[in-house]
Amino acid sequence: MTTEITWLGHSCFAIRTGKFDLLIDPFLNDSPTAPVKAAEVAADFILLTHGHFDHVGDTLEIAARTGAKIVANFEIAEWLKGQGVAEDKVVAMNSGGAVDLAFGHVKMTMAHHSSSLPDGSYGGLAAGFILLLGNSRVYFSGDTSLFLDMKLYGLERLDLAVLPIGDGFTMGPEDSVEAVKMLNPRQVLPCHYGTWAPIDQDAAAWADRIRSHTAAEPEVLLPGEKITI
Repeated sequence: MTTEITWLGHSCFAIRTGKFDLLIDPFLNDSPTAPVKAAEVAADFILLTHGHFDHVGDTLEIAARTGAKIVANFEIAEWLKGQGVAEDKVVAMNSGGAVDLAFGHVKMTMAHHSSSLPDGSYGGLAAGFILLLGNSRVYFSGDTSLFLDMKLYGLERLDLAVLPIGDGFTMGPEDSVEAVKMLNPRQVLPCHYGTWAPIDQDAAAWADRIRSHTAAEPEVLLPGEKITI
């Protein structure tokens, strides 16, 4: 089974795996770099790393249109139900937990970052995900700083790691290189950069550093481009 991963700008990714369409952190309508709008994307599942507006984004609109199930931490799951999402359309998790879903295996990992929802309510702990999609293992770190437990995630033999490099609100290019050393993925994708001026980065220079200092192959995409794993 092949898996296609498309960067939709910022931290939003569309994943096509088998017959299922997944969205990670669907921030589209208000994103200056998104190549599509919320009304144009398919989704069977939506995975949310934390509650900030640039990650929850258009989740409610997309879920209402597509009937997608939403995977999120407990606090976000409760907030979603309070926004009218049916209980059977929400999969609540917490850091360290795992669940088997129709498309594959999902493990929620820690992330060192704040989390509040668009209305200002508490968004629980920020998180990342390790996804087993067919025979491929993919780590989406979510918004995070560098932390030593990434070395443990690397023991899972990652095919792909997706890491923020924007700095300011997350780890920057230097710390992301250290993260790649610990994670030891086969490939690495950057995200959470270039959306606004405060998080602009030179992705080509970052890729050169990844090649020089790690064993991973960097894959720099433009919004709308995809890779197959």
